[in-house]
Amino acid sequence: MTGDIVPFDIAALERWLSAEGLGAGPVRPRRIGDGHSNLTYAVATGDRTLVLRRPPPPPIPRGAHDMGREARILRALAGTAVPVPRVLAATEAGEVMDVPCYVMEHLDGAVATDTLPAGLDTPEDRRAVAHAFIDVLAALHTVDWRGCGLADLGRPEGFLDRQLDRLPRLIADEDGALAAPFGELRDELRGTVPTSGEPALLHGDFRFGNVMLATDRPARLLGVLDWELAGIGDPLADLGYTLATYAVRTEPPHALTAMSAVTLGDGFPDRDELAARYAAATGRELSRLSWYQAFQLFKLAVLFEYNRRRTGRGGGDPYYGDPALVDGLLGACRGALDRDVPAELTTCPNHREPHRDGSKYQGSRQ
Repeated sequence: MTGDIVPFDIAALERWLSAEGLGAGPVRPRRIGDGHSNLTYAVATGDRTLVLRRPPPPPIPRGAHDMGREARILRALAGTAVPVPRVLAATEAGEVMDVPCYVMEHLDGAVATDTLPAGLDTPEDRRAVAHAFIDVLAALHTVDWRGCGLADLGRPEGFLDRQLDRLPRLIADEDGALAAPFGELRDELRGTVPTSGEPALLHGDFRFGNVMLATDRPARLLGVLDWELAGIGDPLADLGYTLATYAVRTEPPHALTAMSAVTLGDGFPDRDELAARYAAATGRELSRLSWYQAFQLFKLAVLFEYNRRRTGRGGGDPYYGDPALVDGLLGACRGALDRDVPAELTTCPNHREPHRDGSKYQGSRQ
């Protein structure tokens, strides 16, 4: 043992892994990752290392932290152009722990949030890493999710409106009202919702902190991790999240860009270059991309505010206690909304960005 306190019975884990043919004898779990949701452990057993995923300790909100669903998605994506770790075993609540869990293969790579591996740390390599990163997101959005057996994973109809309706309820008062500026931002987003295109399988949290990079050339992703928020919906919501959480030098950091400061290094392309590359790969039309970024930043602000309030009541993760985290996300949301130009406004000569006429980021494929 490493001395870490783990929220499960190690002896029960040893028996399960042995029964699955994944190890024999003592196991040594070690918490990895810097997430504030599901728990991930590197589990050394014999001469191999596995990765264990389980929800946080109870109480668990209904429908959240579904490990069985996450394992199912990973298995469905095996053999596609989206690199994912191989699921080795999964179990329901009560069999090994008081919650469902699964184990997957350990990938020999690096999660790069602050720096890149030494073998990839040149300006040319940084650009190649960013291209590989966005290329995998584009590949995900072209996966045949129906053919993979994931048609029942979500309801794409009304995807954007549904989230703008349901998520803010977490912080609404008993009359359903939202405090400023949440109410104003939600209403502005509601009034300018784009028309969604063909739905796709979404990751829901696609950023550098959730991908495993190879440590040598050529730049490539070994695996996409943490599929807790995956679903079926508008793929530009995924792209909007990825770009909104991609740190750039021209903007002050917010809670999520601070988690991926690696992209501030020389050679990393800007968001426009990544968006253009995605559009060329998918054929998606991205003239309303700023709206999608604002949408995701608003959702993040709601979730951070919800957790801030929990922390203030003496529960929850202390990380969320700083109100500046919420303020930063709200400011970034406002900035993204100010850059958005709905189609009916593009002909207005006095608008701040009349050039957004629907042509920018038009994919090359039809």
